[in-house]
Amino acid sequence: MVKVVVLGAHGQVAQIVEKFLFADKEVKPSLFLRNAARMEDKKNQATIFEGSATDAAQLEKAMKGQDIVYANLGGKDEIDLEAEATVEAMKNANVKRIIWISTLGIYDEVPGKFGEWNKETLGDYITEYAKAAKRIEESGLDYTIIRPTWMTNKDEVDYEKSEKGEPIKDTEVSRKSVAAYIYHLIKNPKEDVDKSIGLGKPGTEGDKPSWY
Repeated sequence: MVKVVVLGAHGQVAQIVEKFLFADKEVKPSLFLRNAARMEDKKNQATIFEGSATDAAQLEKAMKGQDIVYANLGGKDEIDLEAEATVEAMKNANVKRIIWISTLGIYDEVPGKFGEWNKETLGDYITEYAKAAKRIEESGLDYTIIRPTWMTNKDEVDYEKSEKGEPIKDTEVSRKSVAAYIYHLIKNPKEDVDKSIGLGKPGTEGDKPSWY
């Protein structure tokens, strides 16, 4: 039985991951979010914690006894503070394995016109997510950072991985694909440890995502 706590449990990708977790009798999920009432209908399927992801003490309560932390956090103005609190809480709770969702472009790894468009569109968002990712990388935790390309709601699992230092040319990937990879890591927690993985759908190279 693997115990996993989902931080930012009401997020779009997180809710797809949770469907995988709820269907798996070998996983015991816990959900952490700012407003627990949003997940009231899941109280029979998971332990629910309410709190702020910038509050290490509140996070620690949710992390105690867990095997894996999956952090689906966001917000340009809070992401670095959330990373700091998450690392502190995990160390206090003696949990080592973290799956951290970041964003595309934090290492300036997107070449060409797509890279220029991505920088212009995301702006300071990239800078703040890069700070947070660096904090996770330097934490001493067993991390996997995930850098999805621009996400769609397509009902498909189709992705390819790239490692830190490799260019990302794919412009999009489905949220379901990202969720499937996260679930795979939860089931195979020794895979891609201490790696930062880019995720994109093969064959979607271009100057920007197809819907822009």
